[in-house]
Amino acid sequence: MDEDKIFQYLIGQQENNQLTIQKQMKDLMACNDYTKQFGIQLSEKEALDLIKERRENLIRQERIEFGEGIITKLIFTFCDSTYIYQDNYVETIQRLQEIFYLYKNESLDELTDDELLEYMKEQLDGKCQGDLDYLEDTALEAFARKIRCGWDD
Repeated sequence: MDEDKIFQYLIGQQENNQLTIQKQMKDLMACNDYTKQFGIQLSEKEALDLIKERRENLIRQERIEFGEGIITKLIFTFCDSTYIYQDNYVETIQRLQEIFYLYKNESLDELTDDELLEYMKEQLDGKCQGDLDYLEDTALEAFARKIRCGWDD
């Protein structure tokens, strides 16, 4: 079995387990208890869409993720952002998820999930002023370059 087939198998095993999907759905729906204070909530369909998008992002970035995954951490980290509101909530979380996995790879996994999330939040709410393109193409690109060169703050 070549590496690509092994990767596809692992992703399939991880994501196709119905109990795993049900637990992810339950965890995402539970986030609503907290996020409703910020005027944002997920429907069951939106939660399922986020789970499907997670799988696609993992495949695109050739990553395997164990445990709860990053979606709930993204939600709890970014739900209080002034740049996220109900009309852009799902699309923003999907995009942040995509950006997160990309920059986990670009930073050579030198950062913990929490360190990367903290930096992303700081930049999105700060100099990026909610602009996800600027976050991805400028702020995080420069940060990842520094990480790859051995910069340590």
